[in-house]
Amino acid sequence: MSDRHWIAAFLDAQAAERGAATNTQLAYARDLADFTDWLAGRALSLTDAQRSDVEAYLIHCDAQGLAKSTRARRLSAIKQLYRFFFEEGFRADNPAVQISGPGRDKRLPKTLSTEEVDRLLDAAAQHGRNPSERSRNICLMQLLYATGMRVSELVSLPLAAAKGDPRMLLIRGKGGKERMVPLSPPARAALRAWLTCREEAEDMARADGKPSSTFLFPSRGKSGHLTRHAFYVLIKDLAVEGGVSPAKVTPHTLRHAFATHLLANGADLRAIQTFLGHADVSTTEIYTHVLEERLKELVLDHHPLARD
Repeated sequence: MSDRHWIAAFLDAQAAERGAATNTQLAYARDLADFTDWLAGRALSLTDAQRSDVEAYLIHCDAQGLAKSTRARRLSAIKQLYRFFFEEGFRADNPAVQISGPGRDKRLPKTLSTEEVDRLLDAAAQHGRNPSERSRNICLMQLLYATGMRVSELVSLPLAAAKGDPRMLLIRGKGGKERMVPLSPPARAALRAWLTCREEAEDMARADGKPSSTFLFPSRGKSGHLTRHAFYVLIKDLAVEGGVSPAKVTPHTLRHAFATHLLANGADLRAIQTFLGHADVSTTEIYTHVLEERLKELVLDHHPLARD
């Protein structure tokens, strides 16, 4: 079998046995393709590469100036591939098992102030060619800020998750794991308004003999729902209209804003971990910089020796 076929077998196993999401599989495929291209340039393949070859590839990635997080992700993909080879008996050894990763930089996530989020929400309510589009846009933004969803989770929300004016939204995250996140009153109001507009559009579509969509935010594209790219373009337009720097606005910064603003107002870190769908609380701990700032302000405002 060629390296390409080995990778395809690995990805099939990841999807079948571990419930790997499509985006995860695509990331694995890209990282492993880069590794196999590098091996091919040295007349090597996945089945005969040794530990020294994997280490040399990581040195090559470092020399290219790739970020620690990128190198760590690529090593993770290689480790999982060779574990699959070993467990399935394709190789008698695992050349990557004892290789340590470069770690990850603990950079503070970019976020937005509550004022900037308000400006984005106001812009969403005004942005669109017709009332239906404007209703959809404000619903997208309200749900994203109210729940901290990943953009892939937001655009692919099933219609069934939003029926009946829910107070909690059921979200299917990475690996098919489900979690419940409460909805704020503004998000529920935006959802109700969008469902009304959407139902009217669906009725017209059915009258024309078109099938109904199972997605909350349907589209006529191949996926059947609004794409991540389309939402990315939308949020950049909202930033311009709302007077917020487009450079600091992405769907993920709204997710960071959700977590940061909750923590700043006294929410528990474990609860935020659940809302975000993080498997490990260490991933959520990056937001503790907010607590550090709050504790610093507490001391400066209330400690007698901090006063002039």
